Amino acid sequence: MPLLEVRNLVKHFGGIKAVDDCSFSVEKGTITALIGPNGAGKTTAFNMISGLIKPDSGTITFNGKRIDNLQPHQITRLGVSRTFQISRDLMDMTVLENLVVQFPTTGFWGLFQASILHHEEERAIELLDFVGIAYLAREKAKNLSYGQKKLMEFAATLMTEPELILLDEPAGGINPALMDSILERIELLNQQGISFLIVEHNMDVVMNLCNPVIVMAYGKFLTQGPPEQVQNDRHVLEAYLGEA
Repeated sequence: MPLLEVRNLVKHFGGIKAVDDCSFSVEKGTITALIGPNGAGKTTAFNMISGLIKPDSGTITFNGKRIDNLQPHQITRLGVSRTFQISRDLMDMTVLENLVVQFPTTGFWGLFQASILHHEEERAIELLDFVGIAYLAREKAKNLSYGQKKLMEFAATLMTEPELILLDEPAGGINPALMDSILERIELLNQQGISFLIVEHNMDVVMNLCNPVIVMAYGKFLTQGPPEQVQNDRHVLEAYLGEA
């Protein structure tokens, strides 16, 4: 049984069909890429999987349980986490607080308690250390660089101890050294049993990190396979470059 299974997903925005009868699956233990040209429907599919928007039709199951009718926090508690969970409203809080708000037994309301609980702080510091920014734990999130915010968001996804992490362009807008650091940590977490579904436009990252690769175009599933196979698929080349 796949870890994540998307079946016949449809989503309209006005007269535009952003996702059109799309089906794909993510196997446990994989680092799976979801790629496609601009407007392919990747982010819309991501948003439906994480519960931010509801599909017009179709089903999404995680570990055999339907999640397309659940709220984002319910999906997170089942074991699905994604990067941009850090709300813009939390930028005045510290990096540490931004992680604690993700803690499964505390959440946002826990920030109104007198102090952060010891085990929450311990876990947050451990994860900040894992991504290399433990020294910024007491810094306001709004003062971080773009790359540091990416690392904070990545660490925050791990607070819920997920089985599946959805990453939206983890390599986007960061320098090569930081990109290598993030990719190294993705591989390490994958070796520890965490699965990934990654939307990424950097094809070097996709080809070197991910297997399999799922391709969407015009809101539909196009193909799925090993990176070398997808890279040389005529239909994929046509979707990206137009027909010869």
